[in-house]
Amino acid sequence: MNTSEAVLADKELGLGWHPKRVLLVLLIFSIVMMFAAFTSGYIVRRDEGNWREFDLPMSLLFNSIVIALSSATMQFAYYSAKHDEIKRANLSLLLTMVLGVVFLFGQVHAWGDLVAGHTFFGGADANPSGSFVYVLMGVHAFHLITGLIFVAVVLKRSLKYQVHSRAMLSIGNATLYWHFLGGLWLYLYLFLLLNH
Repeated sequence: MNTSEAVLADKELGLGWHPKRVLLVLLIFSIVMMFAAFTSGYIVRRDEGNWREFDLPMSLLFNSIVIALSSATMQFAYYSAKHDEIKRANLSLLLTMVLGVVFLFGQVHAWGDLVAGHTFFGGADANPSGSFVYVLMGVHAFHLITGLIFVAVVLKRSLKYQVHSRAMLSIGNATLYWHFLGGLWLYLYLFLLLNH
């Protein structure tokens, strides 16, 4: 890395953010807008009638706890990297990925619980209330998979000692995105609890 690249990576630009951070914030904003549209559509469609009430699977509460724990491990990875505790950062990144995978399997289990309760995504027996739940969970799961890929890339860089107190951009961006995904899920879960 030459001097100008190092300055670009370390110095504040424009709004005080690295261009990669600006792109990440724009991505997060677009995801927020998409889920705002989904949840608005949920409320509008519910008020039109023909809306089947059903209990949300209890596994969603477990999944919410898992994703909150994964956010804590991601924050610890960031803290460890900032203090050049690379082995702890690597372990925390790995634990974050494991918890993320557990969350995804938990979501698949929750879909199974929905089907067992005769709540379907589509078909003759489907109702818009169930379809919305599947869409909200599925689109969030897709974004969580992108988050897992992001964390895996940071872990690979960290294993090569490319993440440390003087190279925090990648883990900082991954941490921001992961916290966003966790917060988004908690919002969706509370939204479904309160509007179901």
